[in-house]
Amino acid sequence: MRFKSLLFTLSIAGSLFAQSPAHYKISQSYLLGGDGGWDYIVPDTTDHRIYIARQNRLMVVDENSGKLIGEVTGINGAHGTAISHKSGKGFATAGNDQAVMIFDLKTLKVTERVQAADDADAILFDNVSDRVFTLNGDAHSSTVIDATTGKLVTNIPLGGKPEYGVSAGDGKVYANLVDTNEVVEIDTKSLTVTRRWSTDGCKQPVAMAIDMKNHRLFSGCRSGVMAVSDYKAGKVVASALIGAGVDGVGYDAGTHDAFAANADGTLTVIHQDGADQYRVVQNLATAAGSRNMGLDAGNHTVFVASAKFGTVPEGSKAKKPVLPGTFTLLRIEAESAH
Repeated sequence: MRFKSLLFTLSIAGSLFAQSPAHYKISQSYLLGGDGGWDYIVPDTTDHRIYIARQNRLMVVDENSGKLIGEVTGINGAHGTAISHKSGKGFATAGNDQAVMIFDLKTLKVTERVQAADDADAILFDNVSDRVFTLNGDAHSSTVIDATTGKLVTNIPLGGKPEYGVSAGDGKVYANLVDTNEVVEIDTKSLTVTRRWSTDGCKQPVAMAIDMKNHRLFSGCRSGVMAVSDYKAGKVVASALIGAGVDGVGYDAGTHDAFAANADGTLTVIHQDGADQYRVVQNLATAAGSRNMGLDAGNHTVFVASAKFGTVPEGSKAKKPVLPGTFTLLRIEAESAH
């Protein structure tokens, strides 16, 4: 009887990963326009809004209609956005000012400014500690802000240049260190670095996503690899090839699909067959430069940005300028299951 029960348990566990992977397509294209480039695309899955950093502001877009709701202005060097519904506040990094701008989620008006550190870039909210953590690239640190009071708590030295990070919802925050090829673990109570480990063959880790159920982290690396770490064990357990120039990744627990948005104009879809088993199932053509993405796992929708670009003089290392009025948000959804 125990043997049969064990077989049944194993079959149920296996079926969680056994579903056939979906096939994705671009289902909608929303022309938003506006000047300037862009950075992080951050969906708010509660209000079904999307926050898009556009150099000196955040565009706030209705996820369902693709229409512009409004903008959070006065952000000099906009990069990341973090949302705290508990406090009714949003937090946006102003990298050029080494600061975080706090805004009201209802009015979209900036209410406070908190000093951060050099190259304040990504930012995330940790519900367990009710704190916001910035990832300051050139400063090799994380600025911690109390989400309710909006006050600076401290700056944590990380021992490397951080890019993106995630909250594990268990009192830990994780971030990629792009220059040392590591993942670093931060205790959100003691506000100290408690562990670090190598991304092992995955060089220049930038983007990050999380599978809380299986305790896995997904690090998208500029070397064209996604590394999967067991964050309880503190080691890489799997990897998969992705497109070139990744800057955004996501994981959908409902479909067991991981995504990598790449500057080469592809969205790599990786299916999770088991906690340590992964395979590339699709490379969806998006648009050149579409290396940032946001995922609303509640409705299994991926968003990437695109635009048309101007030219630069031959031999110039400057980025091609975004042509005014061409900025577009692409909505990507499952077409059908195989």
